[in-house]
Amino acid sequence: MAYKNFTVDVDGDGIALVTWNMPDRSMNVFSADVMTELSKIVDEVSADAKIKGVVVTSGKDTFSGGADLTMLETMGDTFKSMIKEKGEEAANKMLLEQSSAMSRTYRKLETSGKPWVAAVNGTAMGGAFELALACHHRVVSDNPKLRLGLPEVKVGLFPGAGGTQRVPRIVPTQDALQMLFRGEALKADKAKSMKLVDQIVPQDKLIETAKAWIKAGGKPVQPWDVDGFKLPNGPVYSKTGMMTFPPANAILRRETYDNYPAAKAILQCVYDGLQLPMDLALKVESRWFAHILKSKEAAAMIRSLFISMQELNKGARRPEGVAPSNIKKVAILGAGFMGAGVAYVTADAGIEVVLVDRDQASADKGKAHVESVIDGRIKKGRATAADKEKLLARVKATANYDDIKDVDLVVEAVFEDRKVKAEVIAKVDAVIRADATFGSNTSTLPITSLAEMSKHRKRFVGIHFFSPVEKMMLVEIIKGKETGDKAVAVALDYVRAIKKTPIVVEDSRGFYTSRVVGTYIREGHMMLTEGVPAAMVENVGRMAGMPVGPLSLNDEVAVDLAWKILKATKADLGAAVIDERQEALLEEMVEKRGRYGRKNGKGFYDYPEKGPKKLWQGIYEIVGEPRPAETYNVEELKQRFLVIQALETARCVEEGVITDVREGDVGSILGFGFAPFTGGTLSYIDFMGVKNFVALCEKLAGKQGPRFAPNTLLKEMAAKGETFYGRFAPKKNEKAAA
Repeated sequence: MAYKNFTVDVDGDGIALVTWNMPDRSMNVFSADVMTELSKIVDEVSADAKIKGVVVTSGKDTFSGGADLTMLETMGDTFKSMIKEKGEEAANKMLLEQSSAMSRTYRKLETSGKPWVAAVNGTAMGGAFELALACHHRVVSDNPKLRLGLPEVKVGLFPGAGGTQRVPRIVPTQDALQMLFRGEALKADKAKSMKLVDQIVPQDKLIETAKAWIKAGGKPVQPWDVDGFKLPNGPVYSKTGMMTFPPANAILRRETYDNYPAAKAILQCVYDGLQLPMDLALKVESRWFAHILKSKEAAAMIRSLFISMQELNKGARRPEGVAPSNIKKVAILGAGFMGAGVAYVTADAGIEVVLVDRDQASADKGKAHVESVIDGRIKKGRATAADKEKLLARVKATANYDDIKDVDLVVEAVFEDRKVKAEVIAKVDAVIRADATFGSNTSTLPITSLAEMSKHRKRFVGIHFFSPVEKMMLVEIIKGKETGDKAVAVALDYVRAIKKTPIVVEDSRGFYTSRVVGTYIREGHMMLTEGVPAAMVENVGRMAGMPVGPLSLNDEVAVDLAWKILKATKADLGAAVIDERQEALLEEMVEKRGRYGRKNGKGFYDYPEKGPKKLWQGIYEIVGEPRPAETYNVEELKQRFLVIQALETARCVEEGVITDVREGDVGSILGFGFAPFTGGTLSYIDFMGVKNFVALCEKLAGKQGPRFAPNTLLKEMAAKGETFYGRFAPKKNEKAAA
């Protein structure tokens, strides 16, 4: 039996070892070829009387990352083309046939009459874990990095190869739903306690143990295929079932606001499937999967959160012709919360860190924060004492700038003040190597103007982190007018080394992310001044798909910072660009009431020492008493929050701040949580249709004023019937860094 992606070796006991090892990939993934070959293998071993059982494993360090989602994107594109060519009925039939192929293969495997054992030697996600679940026995290695999970919901899909049916037949329904809704990865011991894994053994005993189970008489029948099988929670229409599904539906709506069709489909699949025999249950799942695959939410999320993100992580925007950087040592200037966070992720990546502050005590305080982060990971079982020792050994806290003379990269994270930054830049220029790169972690100050303070403008670049650094996955790289390709390449290589996702933007006030998210906060302010109740402002923000309401977000980033930015913008660009209502609100909050946000326990919320935060009722002394909630159109309020951010992104494209549409979308989701189900700010426009978006902007502009007026680019694209991904199609031939 010769295959491209698999080898099949039969031993003297008649046990076939199926080893998955794709020759052209660093990680095994499910492609069309892989599925075709696996189906043939199932057929051939089933028909061979000499084969008594099968062990399936991986020839790589990990088992598999799951499906290659470009395959599903292609299915979606083919479906759209087929509708035009052969009609909707033929297109639906094709999509169902193709999208259910994996599910049918797995069912064929588990009913083949031969015992199959999954010998999982590393991480198995998505379709790979569903393969393991279809096997009659599951053995995993004791590798501490091993993870098992069904993360499909995070990209707008759900486990469509039996995951929604096999998991709730193994574990209690509540636990199954939680696992499917969250898409979180499980460690081996957790999976075993849930009975999703049968054995955990040392890596070198994996295959031996798997074969031993077969030789000991392992049965080729799943529990759910045996007469009298009982669900872990009992029937759906039982006391326990009725205690599960109604609350689950309520929780789902509370958490998603019905913005995620895939999550709703999970609940429907589990509810319907558990009332049916497995074969019918899998057909229900397959039909729902094909339905979700057709949704704009799935298309948008697959494109932005998988394909585009993967391309950016691999260096799609790295300048060509620049040799890979060898970053061994990084200086971080400013040991505050942000700087210490940068120090942690840098040291955690195995890079030596020099953490500098104005005095030794301040520097030591920053290192103490690094220690507290790793301590938190140890408590959660995600790190060891040995990991802590190694990490802290890489961090040198100092107040002496001579300690940074041999670093490869400087990351400046001092206070957002030009004078302070100028002093730091001068000190750095005096000591660092001529070929070192300088990165400023500013969120608002134009990089070009900061670079003018340096003797080395070509190697001056913006490296904008998001707080908290340990958790936020985006880093915004900003090119000044004189920033050289090497500086950009070094910044991208560094971001890749610390396992963050980079976007590259041109210099501008607020760059991209700060500029756009500022419109979300401003719109919340506007609603308050219009009489919308504060609680409604917050709730509608979340209903629109944002992670937090605009007032809560403003508190987190600091109300006084918003006030400083407004004043600076007014001073630089004139009063015409400032909304007087927002100015009056922030001035009253900051200057007269001393409400700076969470940092001083007083913002749009009050933050008591004990108990949860509460909306500050004194806000109505500033904006006036609110009008009844029923006065307002909730749908229109939701639109305002999303449209204003998407519109500002379109302006960034027109001005050349955003030069790659992938970065606009990925940056909006990872940077400030723009409604992930839309695929990002530009996908939001594209999937609505530019013409429809322009019409909506004009409608809102008529009611709310010129801030909603569509820009020239949008109107031009609407007239031509264009899309952002059509007009500004990303280059797919760009060479990624090795």
